[in-house]
Amino acid sequence: MLKKEFKKKDVQRARNLITGKTGASTGTQIGYNKKTEDYKEGDVWTEGRKTWTIKNGIKQTVSKLDIIKKEVFIPLSCPNCGKIMKKRLDKPNYKIHKKCFDCVIEFEHKLRIRGEYDDYKKNLVTKNSLDIVNEMESYLLDAINTSNSSFVSEDGVIEKWAGGVNKKEWTQKIKEASKTRREHLEKELNDKEGTKRTN
Repeated sequence: MLKKEFKKKDVQRARNLITGKTGASTGTQIGYNKKTEDYKEGDVWTEGRKTWTIKNGIKQTVSKLDIIKKEVFIPLSCPNCGKIMKKRLDKPNYKIHKKCFDCVIEFEHKLRIRGEYDDYKKNLVTKNSLDIVNEMESYLLDAINTSNSSFVSEDGVIEKWAGGVNKKEWTQKIKEASKTRREHLEKELNDKEGTKRTN
């Protein structure tokens, strides 16, 4: 004997499963019509509070971090030659050049043959210096804007500090110094690009 009584919608659901209508409704709904839209590969739309897209036939959410994920993600094979990237130096070279270590070696070898390797190397160093300036500026601005009005000593006593640095003045100095160094490095890069074009 069954302990549970079958309702009309349970019977209708069983009929739908047997007849192959798995998506069919099991009951009647009054007063609500859901607007349905068909989306194609690559379409982007907002539904509720989320942004959606279709990639490879699958509905996925679009995240604000997708750009960062693409930068961090390292593919299984090199996009340049198609070989599997399993060597120890493939990962760091992919982060910089977006290709495997062997492709970088081949590319740099061709530059040496043409006599362009030294300029290429100086360009890399200059771009790295620009990144360092940006990181240092960010670090110093964070350090200045961190509150240092109190400090917990080794004894567990909270010490209140008076005075400190002038945040506005130091923020301005750091931004000016960073801007000056950045302009110098960008001018150096542009000068190198200009001499390449004239040769």
